[in-house]
Amino acid sequence: MSLDGVYDEGNPFSLILQGKLPSTRLYEDEHTLAFLDIQPQSRGHSLVISKWSKARNILEIEDEALCQVMTTAKKVTTAIRKALDPDGIHVAQFNGAPAGQTVFHLHVHIVPRWEGGPLGFSAHAQGNFADPAELQALAEEIRAWL
Repeated sequence: MSLDGVYDEGNPFSLILQGKLPSTRLYEDEHTLAFLDIQPQSRGHSLVISKWSKARNILEIEDEALCQVMTTAKKVTTAIRKALDPDGIHVAQFNGAPAGQTVFHLHVHIVPRWEGGPLGFSAHAQGNFADPAELQALAEEIRAWL
């Protein structure tokens, strides 16, 4: 998918916001939602999205929505650091399929990293899903710091 296009109300993040798909929520306010990735790059991999913007990428998002998303990303990153004590935290945002974007609703990835662990970011493998019970327990750990 190119950088240009029409927002699809059927994308997975829109369906989460509509209550049609489940998510393991970490934080929510009137403007943003943060939840654990079901295909995590590492333990604690989280996503932050706008609840009202229909932007597919950073080129389309309203300045106000971007500020709200990044404020929530900082809040969640801080909680992940306190809960999981990673050695580093990879914060990423992809624009367009050639850049690695797979869901076309602007989102920010928060990926805790530990010394000796893998670097970079790989495309999600089919069938490589986290256990929902483990995600729920991890969410409780992180939410305790929010």
